[in-house]
Amino acid sequence: MMTNTVQNLPVASAPQTHKPLKWLAFGGLAVLLAFVPEELNAYWLRVATTAVIYTLAAASLNVLYARLGLVSLAQVALVGVGGWVSLRVAHSGHWPFELSLLAGGAAAGLTGMLVGLPALRLRGLYLALITLMAAAGFSVLINAMQFPNGGEGLRGFSPAGGVLMARPWGGQSDIGMFRYCVVVAGLGFLLIEWHRRSRPGRAWALIRKGEACAMAAGINVSLYKSWAFALAGFLAGSAGALLAASLGTLDARSFPASESIMLAALSIVGGAYSFLGAIITGVLYRVFPAFLDSLGMAGDLSYVIFGVALLHTLVSAPRGIAGQLFASLQKWRARP
Repeated sequence: MMTNTVQNLPVASAPQTHKPLKWLAFGGLAVLLAFVPEELNAYWLRVATTAVIYTLAAASLNVLYARLGLVSLAQVALVGVGGWVSLRVAHSGHWPFELSLLAGGAAAGLTGMLVGLPALRLRGLYLALITLMAAAGFSVLINAMQFPNGGEGLRGFSPAGGVLMARPWGGQSDIGMFRYCVVVAGLGFLLIEWHRRSRPGRAWALIRKGEACAMAAGINVSLYKSWAFALAGFLAGSAGALLAASLGTLDARSFPASESIMLAALSIVGGAYSFLGAIITGVLYRVFPAFLDSLGMAGDLSYVIFGVALLHTLVSAPRGIAGQLFASLQKWRARP
């Protein structure tokens, strides 16, 4: 009965975009892949690579917010979990990067599922506070343990310094690493889309409408909520592995709980209901502060601008910048 019910559910309950317009996100990725790296110097290429990586982390947030209406403030911490495990595996086992990436994603997925256990009972502010506490706990733990750098012992950390993580075969150069990250981000988008169109997406749609209705229809609410947190954690952990490979190592000071809050806020500003919104979030999160720095302005000014943008989004544009772009484009297409 559950199978038939879930298969007959609508694909998603979140606001939908016109189908051809939805693929603009993939078109944007193709443009990035083909043209952008050739026009950037070394500094901006590194910034762009980091923005693409955090696009994947933003997409993991959107899975929870757009599909289930849940807010997680621990995604940047899960990026750190994936980065730690991928670094440890790469240094200790000398595995190919793809296996290190999968190991980091799996570890972050399991962690995300554990962090999301309170979601089986809680929602809204209480769930956000619990995930924020988990992010703060990770920040304290990682500052004590540090990230592996090829040292001895369980932690794999050497205070005297260590070696850099090897990049994947296709990402030895900065341009190659940028394109490698774009391809992995595109695969992450396809994984989300496959879930949205299959049984989990239909179950998430009904759970978002009402958990009582979902349970009455025979849907295992606990299973599909845990599934969503595991998927979001896997994507965030994969972003952490890419970040570790791009930089060669990670700094424990780069994963405070405040960064998780910032990424969640920018996911709403960019637009949580489309892949284009995740791309915009990555650009806002990494490129915009670097742009302010290049103009000689304090990068912290971005916090003020982001705060105003978030207030505007919550009041008048709940679908974010991407939703406004889609709406404007649809109006233009409808002109006689």
